[in-house]
Amino acid sequence: MIEYINGKITELTPTMAVTECNGIGYQVNISLTTYSSLAVGKEAKLYIYEAIREDAHLLYGFKDTREREIFMMLISVSGVGPNTARVILSSFTAAEMEQVIASANVSILKSVKGIGAKTAERIIVDLKDKIKQDNSPFIVGIQSGREEQEEAVAALVMLGYPQPAARKAVQAIQKERPAAKVEEIIKAALKML
Repeated sequence: MIEYINGKITELTPTMAVTECNGIGYQVNISLTTYSSLAVGKEAKLYIYEAIREDAHLLYGFKDTREREIFMMLISVSGVGPNTARVILSSFTAAEMEQVIASANVSILKSVKGIGAKTAERIIVDLKDKIKQDNSPFIVGIQSGREEQEEAVAALVMLGYPQPAARKAVQAIQKERPAAKVEEIIKAALKML
């Protein structure tokens, strides 16, 4: 089992990184959260989850062990595979995902592409007792500005931006300016995207 790969990033896309280690390039599937912490030509340490199937040997890489733990918890839920878990972790950081589960927020989990009501409920029920709970400000952002957040994300998606990127931008703006109106959030997000 591979614990981590430490090497130079030679190729990088929002879903994949190639890490060169001792002359071997490892193709690693990554989330948007991990992508934002990497740069081509820089050294990086990716914590690995190795998925060995009959037809493929796939590596999933994470910027820290907590993101990998959340990924492994997600794939333990019936109906959630590695690609779905990666999409979820592209929409939320590990800490945000912990808060979504702790607050049993099915509606925000359903907003992730490919996650329906039943899967969202199953994730929350299966993982609620397994996660660490802390007092992250993200939970406040969900409760106080959820309607504005959803409206802003929907508007950005209609403008052609991918939902995970739109959601991350909107959440970042709401953390900086929690009282911002939908129009202000959209304008600021357009400058970020």
